[in-house]
Amino acid sequence: MALTKDEREMVSLVRDFIDIRVAPRVREFEQDDIYPAEWIDEMKELGFFGLLAPTEYGGVDVSMACFSAVCEELARGWMSLAGAVGGHSVITYLIKTFGTPEQKDKYLAKMAEGEIRATMALTEPGGGSDLQAMRTVGTPNAEGFSITGSKTWISNASHSGLFGLLCLTDRAASPAHTGMSVLLVEADTPGFSVSKKLPKLGYRGVEACELVFDAAQVPADAVLGGVPNRGWAHMMRGLEVGRIQVASRALGVGQAALEAATRYAQERESFGKPIWKHQSVGNMIADMATKQQAARLLTLDAADKLDRGERADLEAGMAKLFASETAMEIALDAVRVHGGYGYSKEYEVERYFRDAPLMIVGEGTNEIQRNVIAAQHIARHKI
Repeated sequence: MALTKDEREMVSLVRDFIDIRVAPRVREFEQDDIYPAEWIDEMKELGFFGLLAPTEYGGVDVSMACFSAVCEELARGWMSLAGAVGGHSVITYLIKTFGTPEQKDKYLAKMAEGEIRATMALTEPGGGSDLQAMRTVGTPNAEGFSITGSKTWISNASHSGLFGLLCLTDRAASPAHTGMSVLLVEADTPGFSVSKKLPKLGYRGVEACELVFDAAQVPADAVLGGVPNRGWAHMMRGLEVGRIQVASRALGVGQAALEAATRYAQERESFGKPIWKHQSVGNMIADMATKQQAARLLTLDAADKLDRGERADLEAGMAKLFASETAMEIALDAVRVHGGYGYSKEYEVERYFRDAPLMIVGEGTNEIQRNVIAAQHIARHKI
């Protein structure tokens, strides 16, 4: 799907923001794991947090293809900036798609402005990618729901005002996912707290934390869509957006690593010629460029299906799987092209190599992703 003129201008705006504002200073934030508050504020002003919000609520409401391109550009500069809009955009999409009129009126305008930032709360300490093993429970009561449990590896947790919490609201349901709901939990909810910040190999600057729910009370109208026990279908739809977003982040890291390797292979000489002219290096550059283009086309295919209103769980899963594995391969090959300098913090490729693994294990590990892809492929091709 071709981007509109306005969407192309949005992508260009993001590219300029990255090249002019972020690239010259990213090391001072990344190295010391500093939250990039000034860049987040600029991103709010530029409308990046309203990418998927409807225009009537002050959003930009771009296509999924444009959203993917924006996330790629952000990640090309610093993958953490793409993470800052990731979960927020998924929750925006869920409220836009499934929310009650009251929920849309309450949240979407403030989310579009970035006044309220949101994030997903899915992963649990003992469950990981196995969401069917969920233990966090929202017990119905006269006031709404009392939530008990914990979540972990929640990005942007310290700076979010709204959490899209997937939890059990009917423990007797079988299978378990038929008793799950998405509850919209506000940060100041009594009984809810953001616990320790988790140290990470990469994806620095933006925090990942644990969430604790100790009889946290939310009203009945906190249920996304107003009807409980439909949360699994809601979140699976949201994860299609999430996996396209993670694939796009991987594209950004892969593109940055490819650009760095391409530049260095032309500047560095050995035995009297640029190193790309040595077959071993030239072949690496060729494979990196080919894989990057293939990953981008897979991601755009998934985005296009979602833009057409079609189910895209298979395509989004394929894009996330391939793009994340490709980003890891390209990042490693970029280190190889740089030789010893690739292991030095003097060059950016060591950061790409640290950031790339997140996309392999995030938004459902690739091992789980392969199971999903296989099941969906068989379902579409039953004999």
